[in-house]
Amino acid sequence: MTGTARLLRALAVAGATLLAMTATAPVALAGPGTVPRTGSGTGSGSGTEAPREFVDLRSVDPTIITEMRYPTAHNFMGEPVDGYRQPVCILTRPAALALRTAQRSLLRQGYSLKVYDCYRPQRAVDHFVRWAKDLDDQAMKAEFYPEVDKTRLFEDGYIAENSGHSRGSTVDLTLVKLPALPTRPYEPGEELAPCFAPQNERFPDNSVDMGTGFDCFDTLSHTDDPRIQGVQRANRQFLKKTLTDLGFVNLAEEWWHFTYQPELFPDTYFDFPVARRSVAGH
Repeated sequence: MTGTARLLRALAVAGATLLAMTATAPVALAGPGTVPRTGSGTGSGSGTEAPREFVDLRSVDPTIITEMRYPTAHNFMGEPVDGYRQPVCILTRPAALALRTAQRSLLRQGYSLKVYDCYRPQRAVDHFVRWAKDLDDQAMKAEFYPEVDKTRLFEDGYIAENSGHSRGSTVDLTLVKLPALPTRPYEPGEELAPCFAPQNERFPDNSVDMGTGFDCFDTLSHTDDPRIQGVQRANRQFLKKTLTDLGFVNLAEEWWHFTYQPELFPDTYFDFPVARRSVAGH
């Protein structure tokens, strides 16, 4: 074998070894408490600290009204959701800054944003899935899914094993006309009204009339549903235009659901808890 041939053979062996090492190398985690997932992968994290890119929305804009639903019993499950330790809105910094810009514009027009949900840990999504599989638990059906059979929640897309909220740049929100009217807390066991009933019959919410309440499992919640007209349609379009002009994308099936793009973590589903401690010092 010539010197040149020996050199080429040595390079080939070295290249094959490097490829083998790369193929078997472990994937680095995105940070403490994260669940690196793509597609429908599974897993759960146990960390309590969010990556530095996450912030408490109040630290960015304290004027945005916060009414976090999942730490309370006023939601489609009728109980506080796993992972929501405090009523705090956590988002990636770019999403929070974009909301601040929207809020400044809205305040000049006599409105405020109000958030219902922001970052959502994977453990909360897992809680949703367990609840959806328990067909005997329909305590909140009369308000949140009065015309949807619970057996169809997965098929109809209302519940899924992953949520964009877990990536940190998605927020559920509405508009409030200023000065904001006071609201009262939900009392577990109180009589429920359908989420698509006329506004004065639904659970009292100081949101402008969007045609349905938040988390209404019904096609009337589709942002551009043709049955929604007049003031209700105008309110939806006002919210949508305000946010899409700043880089948010609306989910067509939910008038309240917006994702800021480009996402910082488009393929990562985090699981740190919703708590001020998770973003302390960020």
